[in-house]
Amino acid sequence: MKHALDFAALDAAIENVHRAGMPGLFAEVRDGEQVWRGAAGVADVATGRPVTADMRHRVGSITKTFTAAAVLQQVESGRIGLDTPIGRYLPKLVPGERGDAITVRMLLNHTSGLAEYLPYAYPSLKAFPVLADTGPQSLDDHRFTRFDPVELIEMGVTAPAVGAPGGAPGVYSNTNYLLLVELLEQVTGTTAERYITRNVIERAGLRDTELPTGPYVDGPHSLLYEAWFGMIDPPRDYSVFDMSWVGPSASLISTVSDLNRFYGKLLAGEIVAPSSLAQMRRTVPVVSQEGRTIDYGLGLYPLESPGEGTFWGHGGTVWGGGALAMIRADGKRRMAVAVNMQRWNRLDSAGRPQPHAIDEALAVLHRVAMYG
Repeated sequence: MKHALDFAALDAAIENVHRAGMPGLFAEVRDGEQVWRGAAGVADVATGRPVTADMRHRVGSITKTFTAAAVLQQVESGRIGLDTPIGRYLPKLVPGERGDAITVRMLLNHTSGLAEYLPYAYPSLKAFPVLADTGPQSLDDHRFTRFDPVELIEMGVTAPAVGAPGGAPGVYSNTNYLLLVELLEQVTGTTAERYITRNVIERAGLRDTELPTGPYVDGPHSLLYEAWFGMIDPPRDYSVFDMSWVGPSASLISTVSDLNRFYGKLLAGEIVAPSSLAQMRRTVPVVSQEGRTIDYGLGLYPLESPGEGTFWGHGGTVWGGGALAMIRADGKRRMAVAVNMQRWNRLDSAGRPQPHAIDEALAVLHRVAMYG
């Protein structure tokens, strides 16, 4: 069932997310030639400066689609084998039997069994995913820290494995994508940032998208408010932050318009070949960082609604910010939404996130944007 855009319903839905407690959010929805852009709330709670739909934003792990596309371009050129063991390319980083068992595909779809390095890089998150025993101190300690990606990878590789290589379900881990960044650099002879910029961002014709080298967001942008499950009250701004803790696995700055354009070009076969796109859409079960089991492809995952068709895309979070970008399988309907607060759910006595009005309001906005 395909519906034209309902501008009034979209306006109401985005306003309701702000009313539910989100400081500010903005979005773009496209259906063929029809385009709706909306924004609600503020970019700065102190001054009341409003958010606008053209703001640049840290989009977190949406970056993984860009990185995966870059890797698949190198697969097409014959420089990378999708089912080749990573140890053949990076024997020092993934040595021994694991290097022989973990393939490039397993890194792309999070079935490598390699642990997340984040709790080791940020000591106050050491107890993650036991949220009640975590704290936000490391976020302040590391605001301007320049992390070495090889050291981060070593933290993930030497940590206890979260599964066997190729096992199901996989477990989502940024360690996988930092390894893919190192792989890209080895086979292209340039930095991953430069390669992805030239061959993915510029190929898609994106004007307001970049992989940053410093801690600042250039151009008009919102502050980013981190609540860390109510432990930061009121939520604190982390829009100035050195993104070397994730690098080109989650550091992208973009706009909702650019994200919609990118996924449109990707599904049209203009970034990678149709054969590569087919590989990207081959999914396996993966446990997300929120503990939910999702279907995950190669830097892409699907959202399905009975009778409404399948959407493909990715979500992402950083300290204080989040985004979701999705496109219908036929390429016509596209949605990108950006929010300027994260981890708004407080914890119950057992340390589990409690439901919040923002969750339901965002779900309604997503539904109206994709299917309404």
